[in-house]
Amino acid sequence: MTDSYSVAEEQELTTPTTESSQIVLEARDVCRHYEEGGRRVDVLRGVNLQVRAGEMVAIVGASGSGKSTLLHVLGLLDRPSSGEVHVAGQSGLRATEAERSKIRNRFLGFVYQFHHLLPEFTALDNVAMPLILRRMKRDTAREPARRMLAQVGLAERASHTPGQLSGGERQRVALARALVTSPACVLADEPTGNLDRVTAREVFSVLRQVNQQEGAAFVIVTHDTDLAAQADRQLRMVDGVLSC
Repeated sequence: MTDSYSVAEEQELTTPTTESSQIVLEARDVCRHYEEGGRRVDVLRGVNLQVRAGEMVAIVGASGSGKSTLLHVLGLLDRPSSGEVHVAGQSGLRATEAERSKIRNRFLGFVYQFHHLLPEFTALDNVAMPLILRRMKRDTAREPARRMLAQVGLAERASHTPGQLSGGERQRVALARALVTSPACVLADEPTGNLDRVTAREVFSVLRQVNQQEGAAFVIVTHDTDLAAQADRQLRMVDGVLSC
């Protein structure tokens, strides 16, 4: 067994270039509908989106407009009813669930409104967990985890458990966890939605700083138009249609 989760699995996937013009995430005419009470409900209607390396894209829109559904489809957590999603040049269209999982684990990071940290583990081991799950030795995984905690300003809180951290600190740990695998793109669903306004601005500032320093692209769903305005691009979702 190697120190990483699987060298063979890594070699099966194409590593994207780091040029700023490189498209790391793309949706092509994506539609998603459900059957509800015997009728069809269209949630996404022909969504097209390209996200380039290092870019921060904010998506705003009313509750129920399809924002979170789009994020799930972009993250290969849900399949579109039609259309196609490419992650770092890899198509999820005909991929098996195992293949989609490999693409997701290799190229994507996720941050949610609620941090989903493991309460019994320290901040350091929470951040290291994605690498440990890739079968990296714990001591080895802790080194990049320490670097990411320092990057989000929490180097001195590494030994604290989530219960010993503030809401903003927990969300920053969640951000560090999403970035520790060096993903091509981070998908963030209302990452400041559970925080007060001052803390939300602090966390968003860290998001922006890490985006610029680490080079990962970000797609952020948020209801806060003031924060969204700080992104490179702001898009609006209305009744399943994504527009500028």
